[in-house]
Amino acid sequence: MVTPLAAVRDRLEAAGIPDAAFEAAQLYMLATGRDARLSGGAPLTDFEQKKLDALCEKRCARFPLQYLCGEWDFLDLTLKVGPGVLIPRADTETVAEAAIEAAREAGPGAAVADLCSGTGAIALGVATHVPGARVTAVELSPDALAYLRANNAACGCPLCVVQADVLRWQEECAPGSFDVIVSNPPYIAPEEMAGLQPELFHEPRMALEAPDGGLAFYKHIAPAYFGALKPGGRLILEIGWRQADAVCALCLSAGYEDVSVRSDLSGNPRCVLARRPIAF
Repeated sequence: MVTPLAAVRDRLEAAGIPDAAFEAAQLYMLATGRDARLSGGAPLTDFEQKKLDALCEKRCARFPLQYLCGEWDFLDLTLKVGPGVLIPRADTETVAEAAIEAAREAGPGAAVADLCSGTGAIALGVATHVPGARVTAVELSPDALAYLRANNAACGCPLCVVQADVLRWQEECAPGSFDVIVSNPPYIAPEEMAGLQPELFHEPRMALEAPDGGLAFYKHIAPAYFGALKPGGRLILEIGWRQADAVCALCLSAGYEDVSVRSDLSGNPRCVLARRPIAF
């Protein structure tokens, strides 16, 4: 006899869902409130079965699992997510860890800005791991801002949340305002969008796509926010796996030094780190 859990796994596999066994267990938990490892073979109530079938149908249509769950883990945080905000990914933990290191290096009361903050994943990672850091999270989208504010409230409101366009917000920053500026900006080239996994088309396009071959935000942020950094301050940018050379060159041409690349756990280049010179 096929168990409810196995039936969901089989449906997900048939729909081409990677890691169908893991996702089936997540959907089972959502539908029943029970751990599938402990009760995966138990019969379901009619209500539970209908809920599980509905969740499975949406996931087979490639609606993101994270949106179905309504929350997702990032570092040691559990963040609220849903339609309208970019889903936090494990790869971005590399960027957050770099920002945490830079904030600690800056010392007590480090001032940090997270541009294109989305759920607040990076900003909250810094705020919770560097007590005393003064972290500003900047986000333009009203939909994403709702999740950012909810996640900030759930963490005790350690962030200063600002609704602003990062392509203009530098005009409001006093010179030498920040020890660290970090960003996971849109960086997928328009011509690459068609080749994305189906799930990504449910995420906000404005958080994914950037013109100029995906480099538009880097071309703006690197020079525009140079003056907003304190001398010796760090700029940290998440990048696509083929963008390291181009983003490093942009940082160097904008006057930064100590430009380097850090890879994620999969070995892909994931972020560029640069420093404003102490004497400039």
